[in-house]
Amino acid sequence: MHVNQGIATFAILAGCVAAGAQQTTQVELKIEGSNRTLSVSAEERVTADPEIAILHIGFETQPSDAKAAYAAGAKTSNEIVAAIKGAGIAEASIRSEMQSLERVWDKPHKFKLVQQWTVKTPPDRAAEILDVAITAGATDSGQIDWTVEDVRALEEKALDAAATRAKANAEVLARGMGVRLGSLVYVSNQVSGPQDREKALMNNSASFAMRQERMEPAPPLSIEPRKVSRTASVYAVFAIE
Repeated sequence: MHVNQGIATFAILAGCVAAGAQQTTQVELKIEGSNRTLSVSAEERVTADPEIAILHIGFETQPSDAKAAYAAGAKTSNEIVAAIKGAGIAEASIRSEMQSLERVWDKPHKFKLVQQWTVKTPPDRAAEILDVAITAGATDSGQIDWTVEDVRALEEKALDAAATRAKANAEVLARGMGVRLGSLVYVSNQVSGPQDREKALMNNSASFAMRQERMEPAPPLSIEPRKVSRTASVYAVFAIE
C-alpha cells in the first residue's frame, strides 16, 4: 500500500469505476499537487465443500489389427458405460472426452483403441464409481476435479471479501497518514481458481490384468474430497482529503 500525491490521468478512467476490470493491472499515476490519492491492494481466498466430483476415466486396448482393436474397444466401452449407469449415474453425467483408433508405431500393422470420459458423481461416491469403472474394464484415470454447483457465487463471495478488505486497508492507511479517505477513483479485480488439481493416479493396465488373473479383488481407493477454492484480488485508488 502506498500514498500518491495526485493523478491527472483518471478523467479517462472515470467510466471504469463501477465495472472493475478483469485484470489487476495497476495504472501509472501522474503526481500533481492539486490531486491527492491513496492506492491499496488486497487478496482474499474463500473455500467451500465440493458438491460435484468429475472423474476422468478411460481405457486402451491391447495392440492388434485395426478391426480387432475396434471390436475389443467397442465391447469394453459399452461394458464400462453400462456398469457406471448400473451404479446409478445418469446418462447426462457421462460425457466422452476423446476416442481414437491409434497406430502402435513400434509394432508394425498394430493398432489400439483409446477412449476417455468425464463422469460427474456426488463427492462421496467418487471412489465407488471409479472402482465400478475399473472393474468393468477401465485402465486409466486422470485427475478428479472437485467443484460446486454455483461456481460464480463462490467467485463473487471471494471478490466481495477482497473488496471489503481493500476498503478497510484504505481506511487504516488514511488514519495512519493523518488524512481523510475520499471517494473511490479507480478499481480493478481478478478472480482465479486453485493452482493445482487433485490427481487420483491409477495403476496401469498390466497391473489390473494381473490382479484379475489372481482373482484378488482390490478395495476402492481411499479418496478424500478436496475443498473448492477461489481467490480474488482487488486494486483500488481513493481520493484523500
